[in-house]
Amino acid sequence: MTKKVLVVEEVADEAISALEGRGYEVDVKLGLSSQELVEAIEPYDALIIRSATKVTEELLDAAKNLKIIGRAGVTVDNIDIASAAEHDVIVCNAPSSNIISAAEHTMALMLAAARKIPQANALVHDGRWQRHCFMGTELYGKTLAIFGIGRVGSAVAERASAFGMRLVGYDPYCSEERASALDIELLSNMDAVIEQADFITVHLPRTSDTVGMFGAKEFAKMKTGVVLINSARGGIYDVASLADFVAAGKIAAAAIDIFEDEPCLDSPLHELDNVILTPHISAVTREAQVRAGKQIAEYVWEGLEGSIVPTAIHASTLPPEIINDMRPYANACRIMGLMSVEVLGRIPKRLELTLEGKLAESSPDMLAAGLLDGIISYKNIAAASLEDTVARARRHGIEIVTSVAEDARGFESAVRVKADASEFAMTLYGLENAPRIISMMGYDIDISPAQDAIIFEYVDGPGRIGTIGTILGDAGINITTMQIGTKPEEQCALVWMNVEGDVTDDVVARLEGAIDLKNAWRLTL
Repeated sequence: MTKKVLVVEEVADEAISALEGRGYEVDVKLGLSSQELVEAIEPYDALIIRSATKVTEELLDAAKNLKIIGRAGVTVDNIDIASAAEHDVIVCNAPSSNIISAAEHTMALMLAAARKIPQANALVHDGRWQRHCFMGTELYGKTLAIFGIGRVGSAVAERASAFGMRLVGYDPYCSEERASALDIELLSNMDAVIEQADFITVHLPRTSDTVGMFGAKEFAKMKTGVVLINSARGGIYDVASLADFVAAGKIAAAAIDIFEDEPCLDSPLHELDNVILTPHISAVTREAQVRAGKQIAEYVWEGLEGSIVPTAIHASTLPPEIINDMRPYANACRIMGLMSVEVLGRIPKRLELTLEGKLAESSPDMLAAGLLDGIISYKNIAAASLEDTVARARRHGIEIVTSVAEDARGFESAVRVKADASEFAMTLYGLENAPRIISMMGYDIDISPAQDAIIFEYVDGPGRIGTIGTILGDAGINITTMQIGTKPEEQCALVWMNVEGDVTDDVVARLEGAIDLKNAWRLTL
């Protein structure tokens, strides 16, 4: 039976031709409402979208035959990734398609704001010639602050350097080595960055941490006359506060391409002449659209034919005969990636991934992607993929080494991770292949991690568990499950507790005062 592909947003003609050339039936239905899409989706094997279409759980429930969703662009925050995984639907994107276009648009906005080009253009079209109104400023010698030094942020840095700009940056996930290679002075304090910037551009994902990242407090600390650019995601600048500071003259100009709610036809920024507004066009170039369309057509074909999809989000990237075996271990690796960051309090520099037992016969690529995803994913928004695992790790200053071991230490299969000074191992159990921690920091334990956990390492002795339980109980914290591991040669113990309740600094301080506590970690997985 001929496989069917539904395209609901405009993509390059080359993408349609490529899919039809593979023998697929391609239907292009533009402008469908959410309900119309839900009603239309059932017979289709693949769905191709861009940024406007919302892929919800309701849509996925109706997509009885859907195997893959192709996002002809970079971000996937308009797709319910967790629900797609539950429905065994691959989600893939074209992460490298619009890097150049987005970087060039950022520079265009910066130049337009600095030289007041849109305002001058409008005045001349209106039949007026008033040069004195348009005193501009040069980019040369000015300080550009880049928030988010990923692919687009890096491309902007390269172009801004050519204009002779001094570069400072803020990105907790960027290594010093990568920043240095881009001639960016990497600073760990956000205030130190914004206080010296003449221009600020953001290239960050939209997450709970970045929405409203720049508000009245941050604007007040900026230089008078600063220029702000946003061609990344909507909501990073608080629009109401930004309008107030532009109107007051503290911020000389702003240029915004992406908005929190689109289409955005009215906002406080619309009333200000020195704010440039463009309708989400940073990726709208012929070259970017062709790249995105051709890439996504190729990935959709690979997904429908059971091949590896290089940019698949999460774990749906292997042929059907082995995907169900590998996906749970990729999830286990993601958990260990999260654990390593929380235990170390920073991004590890070296990752050693070992596949043990029967798992040693498998490719480590998918597990390495899961591990890196856990370490550098922004609140489950940006996911590592097989295509760029090594490249992304290198950009973040992380070395990944993989190995295999025939001995799984009593288990059929296990995966072990050493992240700098931290060490973890997990296996799967039960019919649902649930992840289970079997080792942490050299202690053998056996527990299934919950969403919230606390782990204590202490000098062992009588009454320690009772003391811990009493303090947690007094604080209203419920222990749901618990496991203890010991190191007799060191007279130390490690206790893992899955908990319900807020473990505050005060609670940890009380524990430190009551027992000989070596380490305490609070994990949210």
